[in-house]
Amino acid sequence: MGYRHGDIQEVTLTRDCPAVAVPWGTPTTLQAGQVGYISQQLGGTFTVMVDGNLYRIDGRHADALGLELDPSQELGLGIGSGPPTTTEAVEAAAWRVLATCYDPEIPVDIVSLGLVYGCEATQLDDGRFRLDVRMTLTAAGCGMGTLLADEARDKLLGIPNVAAADVELVWDPPWSRDMMSEAAQLEMGLL
Repeated sequence: MGYRHGDIQEVTLTRDCPAVAVPWGTPTTLQAGQVGYISQQLGGTFTVMVDGNLYRIDGRHADALGLELDPSQELGLGIGSGPPTTTEAVEAAAWRVLATCYDPEIPVDIVSLGLVYGCEATQLDDGRFRLDVRMTLTAAGCGMGTLLADEARDKLLGIPNVAAADVELVWDPPWSRDMMSEAAQLEMGLL
């Protein structure tokens, strides 16, 4: 079951559920019985409004919302017939995976937002790969930065043949709306 950003669904939490307050990035626990409104389900996470505040809930806790997460929404690898075995194939898979990471307040992935400045794969001695990613945020003070970087790293480590991933938050050059893809600008009503 998927929800586009325009769809809002009311849910009642069936159990206590770990969440992260948006935009501060503060971990919290939402209580069983609380009523929430799902405003976004993208990239294997939910953005839920509870008592007028936004929270991000990892898809592993979809059952607390009375839902099941479609496994295809988690990574979206689309790798094809097997694990990537070349630097180019690993980098292509990494870009696809990074495009499954979404800002919890904006229904646009971090690649389309222009937040990912670089992604480089290096083959290790054992034949597996290390990924080094440089990304930024729309605002330097955003409390969700570490959460987004951690989510990106965890998803990158899910790519077959990737042994290590480092996601570095950088501030130079500063992000601007000009870095967004045309599709993202259209989605946000900026064109």
